Amino acid sequence: MNMSFYSAAVGAYQQQLRMNVQANNIANVNTHGFRAEQVTFGDLMNRDVLGINDENLPKGTGTRIIQSTVDFATRGYIETDMPYDFAIAGDGFFALYDPASGEVSYTRDGAFMKAQFWIQPDGVDEAGQPLEPISVWRLSDNEGRCVLDPQGNFIVLEPDNVDAESEDFTLGVFDFAIHDGMQHTNSSRFVPTERNGQLYLGTGTVKRGLLEQSNTDLAHEFIKVIEAQRAFSYNLKMVTTSDEIETTFNQLRG
Repeated sequence: MNMSFYSAAVGAYQQQLRMNVQANNIANVNTHGFRAEQVTFGDLMNRDVLGINDENLPKGTGTRIIQSTVDFATRGYIETDMPYDFAIAGDGFFALYDPASGEVSYTRDGAFMKAQFWIQPDGVDEAGQPLEPISVWRLSDNEGRCVLDPQGNFIVLEPDNVDAESEDFTLGVFDFAIHDGMQHTNSSRFVPTERNGQLYLGTGTVKRGLLEQSNTDLAHEFIKVIEAQRAFSYNLKMVTTSDEIETTFNQLRG
């Protein structure tokens, strides 16, 4: 296959993937605590490669997205005066525990709520039947995950307390030495990997009645969208030109 045709086809596909990242950033411009992503391109072949019969294969076969980095910068807060809304001033994340999977994830979105959970106690009653489930109220992210305190325990709330602002509890703020490489999952959550290092208590301060805004910069994102559209159209033009050249060569052979 003509090398220019291959490079252009790969380039067009990679620009489509880039557009997916930009579209996700724009779609989450109003998502609390969202962190925008930026793509980085790299060469598919950055040196000559030794081929069959010691033949040097040509270098330069296009580019691809090698990683999508997360921008962890903070762009401000909004005041809600809601008793279960929290924001972190400084570095760190809230910790969320998923009872269904046991996964612990981290987020800057502090839009929490008071949620009821049913706990199945161990043991049986006098008749040998399993004990009745116990109802507990915890601070949750409204998706079934529990918010953790600085010791890694669940934050238990009083079920009959109508004055939420009087409830005294402390949210845990956790952090990692390296943020680069954290897996960006749904609901503005992050899951750490080995490269992020050990977990420790963060230095950020929890502010009640505030929520952190998304750090998506619409002006920047729209510029990137235009760049991706232009690059996509140039790649398609290159595909068309390569096809015309191949057609001309085939006609000359006749």
